[in-house]
Order: sequence, then C-alpha cells, then structure tokens
Amino acid sequence: MSGLCEHRPDRIGLAGDLGSAIHRLDPRAKILGLVGVTIVGVSTPLRAWPVFVLCGLALAAVAAVARIGPGTIWRRTRLILPLVLAVAVFLPFLRRGGTEYGFGPLSVSEAGLAIFATVAAKATLGTLSAVLLGATTTFPAVLRGFERLRVPRLFTLIAAFMYRYLFVIVDEVQRMRAALAARGHSPRHALQVGAIGRVAAALFLRTYGRGERVYLAMLARGYSGTMPSLTPLAFRRADVAFLLVLAALLLPVRVLAEIAT
Repeated sequence: MSGLCEHRPDRIGLAGDLGSAIHRLDPRAKILGLVGVTIVGVSTPLRAWPVFVLCGLALAAVAAVARIGPGTIWRRTRLILPLVLAVAVFLPFLRRGGTEYGFGPLSVSEAGLAIFATVAAKATLGTLSAVLLGATTTFPAVLRGFERLRVPRLFTLIAAFMYRYLFVIVDEVQRMRAALAARGHSPRHALQVGAIGRVAAALFLRTYGRGERVYLAMLARGYSGTMPSLTPLAFRRADVAFLLVLAALLLPVRVLAEIAT
C-alpha cells in the first residue's frame, strides 16, 4: 500500500508508454471505445465466435500502441478473471443438453461447455477492457470523463471521495503500523490477535475523524460539489479517429454475424 503514497497522484495506475497515442486520448474517447468493445463482445452469441476474436484483436492493438506488456495485463487481470472463471467452471457439470461426456463419476454436457466458453470469452473481454482503461487513464481522469458524459453526479461524487479517502486510510494504517512496531508488537500466536481488533476500531475512528477534517478543509477552500480542473477536456481529431476505427472494425462484423445467425 505504500506505493500509493510514493508515486505521483496524477500517474497512479498508469502503465506502458505514458506518451503514447492511447494515453493522450481524451478519457471520454477511451471510455466510449473500450465500453463499446465490451458491449459488442457481451452481446455476441457463441455461434458468432469470430466477433470475440476480433474484439480480442482490437484490445491487443490498443495494448500494443500503449506499450502495455502481457505481464502488466496478467498482474492486473489475475485479481478478477480467475475468480469469475472458477465459478463458471462448474457450469458444464450443472447444465444438461446435447452430447454428454463422462469423466469418471462426473459428466459434462455440450450445452454446459458452450455456456462456459461464452462466459469465459465475455468475462475476458470485459476484464481486459477495464484493465486497459485503468492502465491508460488515471482514476480522476476517468471520473472527469464520466461527468462530461452525463453519468449521474451522485455516482461520480461517491467514487471520487472513495478514491481520495483511500489515501487517508493508507496514511493512517502506515502510522499505526509504525506505532505498533515501535512498541515491539510482533504477534506469534492466536492469543495475540486481539490487538488487531483494537487497531481496526481505532483505524475506523481515526479515518472518520480525519475524513471530517478533510471535508471541512475542502469547504473552507470553496468546494461546492465539483472538483476544479486545471486542464479542460478537449475532443480532438485523434479521439474521433479512435472511435471511428473501432466502430468500423467491430460493428459491421457484429451486424453480419447477427444476420448470419
């Protein structure tokens, strides 16, 4: 967690070449483009599987232009995607239909395997889109993009305060860990975990009080419900070209796949 406080706040979460064409795009263009890829993938049935491949190639092209390597993508997707796939792996054993394949006392159906493949493909595309958005756009920039796209203001306010108070919590945790270490706290058995409960309670009270002070400080500095921005968003030709390329690449294939099926 200490990395949150050691890096520049305007670059937290970014990866790859920060000067790439993808990183320089307006956050609204990246939100619309990557969400569009996700929607195309999620709305595609398994029988139109070439659309999944095309969506994957589009995301791979975005990652290549942004110079985000497979290692970075894997480190970020492994926190979410394996959990989804671990749940979906039981579907072939629960769903019946089509040809049955036996594996000792267990059997899987063709329909179950099809559902698992569909869930895996769609979950992978959605996770990769979210990872690429987070790796090429800072969280504050994403929130600004959502605001300009007229996302409900309550949603953006809650997300913004959660993001800002995360650093408050990290700072309090670091101070409390240093205080425990200075007092020789080094738990070695289960009877010593009571201190963890007291630390958690103290952490809640401290962060709540400090959060109140932060909010009052914001009000004293003129906060009126929106955060000021020094660099206004501008939709440029590169942003339009990015969306047009994705639309021209995916939409015709998706429509043809729908007609063919």
